[in-house]
Amino acid sequence: MKIQANTMRPGMVIEHQDKQWTVLKIELLQPGKGGAFIQVEMRDIASGNKSNDRWRTQDTVEKLEVRERDSQYLFQDGDLYTFMDTETYEQFTLSEDDLAEKASYLQDGMAVSASTIEGKPVDIVLPAHVTLEVVEADAVVKGQTAASSYKPGILENGVKVMIPPFVEAGTRIVVNTTDGTYVERAKD
Repeated sequence: MKIQANTMRPGMVIEHQDKQWTVLKIELLQPGKGGAFIQVEMRDIASGNKSNDRWRTQDTVEKLEVRERDSQYLFQDGDLYTFMDTETYEQFTLSEDDLAEKASYLQDGMAVSASTIEGKPVDIVLPAHVTLEVVEADAVVKGQTAASSYKPGILENGVKVMIPPFVEAGTRIVVNTTDGTYVERAKD
């Protein structure tokens, strides 16, 4: 299906130069002279190579149909992550490059949604929030608690996150998987 370049969004899959690309980031640029254009960072699904391309906002691109399949994360073997389709029980693997930062949020048995193009899994969609334990948290600086300030913390998966001053090491928190931000203290 043809769409205008300015309607592309991160996560979309497009066909460009006879290759399939996942859109990673988009930036609309409006120079002082001339028409606006869109700067798109994308990753080739087959090779994993990244590319930055520019389109005029009125250009059209071919958007590919992506189907979602309910799946479950099983295990990691080296840099390969194994998943299972919960309807057909077929297993498939995605590499660490395919998953990028999503890999750090995977937990055994986690329900995910696998994005497929022409039946081939190319990416996963994580749940909106995951619960993780804070393993390291900086001490609160005296006088810093009056304002809504955050301090750095490290989660059990190694991801750094900004947490409120009252959260200490050993506390389980809920983290937003799209941007890696603190949501709330986990309810045990």
